Amino acid sequence: MKIYVTHSREMDYEKDLYLPIRQSPLNAQHEFVLPHEERATPFNSRDSILGKDLGLIIAEVSTKSTSQGIELGWANVADTPIAFIYKPNTKLPNSLKIVSKTFIEYANPEQLIEGIEKAIREIKH
Repeated sequence: MKIYVTHSREMDYEKDLYLPIRQSPLNAQHEFVLPHEERATPFNSRDSILGKDLGLIIAEVSTKSTSQGIELGWANVADTPIAFIYKPNTKLPNSLKIVSKTFIEYANPEQLIEGIEKAIREIKH
């Protein structure tokens, strides 16, 4: 499954998201698109998201991001499943409940990977 990971650029996404994903067994089982892995410049996600070639979007929503909100709107229009992941004590906007029922809290890399595994299982069923 091709999985796009969206996040705020204000977080330490390389350490908190990219590294745990790349080091997990999930990395060999799925194709993860990590938009800022190879470049710090803006990533054009529109074509991928609206092209409907994604099986899942993982959205790290602990930190607000306007760009991420735009991506989630595209995903909603494209009927791409979305799973929200977030750190403890995050106040989530109610509007997220409109586009997904999958919300996963994580406090460490192990819980992050377990949460992504859970989201993948839910999408497949």
